[in-house]
Amino acid sequence: MSFFSCLLVMIGGAIGTLGRFLVGYAARPISHGFPWGTVLGINVVGSFIIGFFGTLTLAHGRFPVSENTRLFVMVGLCGGYTTFSSFSLQTLDLIRSGAWEKALANVVLSCALCVLAVAAGHGIASHLNGHAIEIAQLDIEEES
Repeated sequence: MSFFSCLLVMIGGAIGTLGRFLVGYAARPISHGFPWGTVLGINVVGSFIIGFFGTLTLAHGRFPVSENTRLFVMVGLCGGYTTFSSFSLQTLDLIRSGAWEKALANVVLSCALCVLAVAAGHGIASHLNGHAIEIAQLDIEEES
């Protein structure tokens, strides 16, 4: 791990975090007590991006990129953009306010749609990438 790699992850995380804030803010008018911005605009889109980018840019794939580029996007951007901690807090808030049905919907929709989105991203990129089965090349990419 180099200082430059850490710097790229930090910059990617800052950009991802800003994107997360802006999407969450923009989704406020449609939320109506349910975190739609987080569920669809952030976690599902972020899951698709990490599945698509992670597969398409493998070292032996169709569009290989450097390890630093993968760290920037997968760990930095996607790590800063997707928000499991916010998901957990929003779910707890729904439970504490007595909205058990919304809390359950948040858990089911977030988990199911995000797994489907990462699978869709991987599937599309795998097709473009000669049917690669990997997404992550490095252990750190799986941590994002």
